[in-house]
Amino acid sequence: MGSIAAMGFLAKFRWRAVVFGSAILLTGLFALFPERYLANSSFTPTDRDSLGLAETLGQLGAVSSVFGNQAAVEVALRISNSDAVRDQVIKTASLAEQMPGETRIGLQRYLRKKVEVRSLRGGIILIEMLDTDPDHASEIVSAYQTAIQAELARVSRRQTAYKRDLLKRLVKEASDELSVAEQAYDTFRLENRYSDPRGRITSLGERVTFLETVIRAKEVDLAKAREVFAENNLTIRQLEAEVSALRRQLAEARSVAPQQSQGVGELIENSSQLYRLERDLETAKALYNSYLRYLRGTSVEDLTADANVRILEQPHVETKRQYWLPGVALSIAFLLLWLAIEAYRTRPMASDRIFVKREPTNA
Repeated sequence: MGSIAAMGFLAKFRWRAVVFGSAILLTGLFALFPERYLANSSFTPTDRDSLGLAETLGQLGAVSSVFGNQAAVEVALRISNSDAVRDQVIKTASLAEQMPGETRIGLQRYLRKKVEVRSLRGGIILIEMLDTDPDHASEIVSAYQTAIQAELARVSRRQTAYKRDLLKRLVKEASDELSVAEQAYDTFRLENRYSDPRGRITSLGERVTFLETVIRAKEVDLAKAREVFAENNLTIRQLEAEVSALRRQLAEARSVAPQQSQGVGELIENSSQLYRLERDLETAKALYNSYLRYLRGTSVEDLTADANVRILEQPHVETKRQYWLPGVALSIAFLLLWLAIEAYRTRPMASDRIFVKREPTNA
């Protein structure tokens, strides 16, 4: 600071005022002119919950986001700063015609330098461009907004296409498993001649209880008949024959031999096989229906792929006066330097200091 203040042309206040005043005025003019305009727009990434489509799409099978657990704002920011978006902006805004001689890399660098895409609180994404031409800045911001929305839709469709191919393969495998399960179930029905296997098994299980009830009723009737008729009476003989036949049927129904028709053995063997076949068939049906439902949901996801952002502010030019910040910073720096030099020069010099000799004190 002392070396700067001691320069010959800065020794007088007049020259210091000329030098620093000119510098401050010049940088201030650069900060104000040419006039710069700030064009911006804002949007927020949307999902099916915010659009009110969550329940509808869930019923149709589109139950998961294509971006998984990633934050939608982070995905949108990464896509906004991608080369694909800038290429689309170059094409939409015809930058190659407006800036002839520039290569693709040069145009990419121009957009990277001039356009800023950043996130705000609440998941809002802001696109800004500061330029001396308000129409050009607004056009670039609008092209950015359109390109970001199109790129998000393209990513969504690509992920949906991948999911659709996977689901088609799963549906085909589930369909083959369902055909095998249905064939095994039909073969069981044909071999055992069951039109309704579940009803047939249920009726076999209830047959023992039914026969026991009928036998007890017939025995009561037989006891009443013996009180009225003699032993050789036709009615008594008929009732005895019926009870005997019912007891044989009950013995057959209680038989555990698998080869015994309509017995407990047949019931146990066939019911176990039936439950296994029904379980395999229901599992195959559930898998097939689930995969088919999700496959249909991919078509709905394609229809809603473009509904990926919510526009909060259309591209517009801010009415507030914009300043060139480097010029403002230089003006402030020159002003502070001038004030520091003036403060340094007004301090007392060493030759002007007054030293008071202290008298020795008596011990």
